[in-house]
Amino acid sequence: MKVLHIDSSIMADASVSRQLSQAIVSRLSEKHAQVEVEYLDLATQPIPHLDAEILMGQNAEQSALGERIIQQYLDADVVVIGAAMYNFGITSTLKAWIDRISVAGRTFKYTENGPVGLAGDKKAYIASSRGGVYGENSPVDFQESFLKTVFNFTGVTDVEIIRAEGVNMGPELKDKAIAAALAQVQAI
Repeated sequence: MKVLHIDSSIMADASVSRQLSQAIVSRLSEKHAQVEVEYLDLATQPIPHLDAEILMGQNAEQSALGERIIQQYLDADVVVIGAAMYNFGITSTLKAWIDRISVAGRTFKYTENGPVGLAGDKKAYIASSRGGVYGENSPVDFQESFLKTVFNFTGVTDVEIIRAEGVNMGPELKDKAIAAALAQVQAI
């Protein structure tokens, strides 16, 4: 099993989403004999943001990087993303990764009936952390809903969210949220 593990939090060791994503990868490794993990830390090795030169394929180095990122995504059987909520959304570095995997003809195609994803047949886990409490389907959630939309758009419909909310609302609520999320991980 090939696992693509991506972290995007800028909080290093203090990151809850990193703690959860690592717990998910560890759980997958416990359950499956052959697990090959490819790790991307978008906070320490950010992907350059999409610009016209990159989009038009006018930079050979960036084109090669884009191809490698797409291939990592396509080759993965499981994608684990550590995604903290920042200002109701995701980090700009995670958005840069999404811009590189969202490529017509590779991860989706347009048809007369609309877009069709080409990267399906994989599982995705979103290790979500939020400073406040928003719940599922919050009107101000541009984090989890956006990531689910991206996965679905590329054909990945088996998406599971492991969420810790209220992590900035005091140590008691933080500990409770992390414990609940880690219990969810154990159910994987």
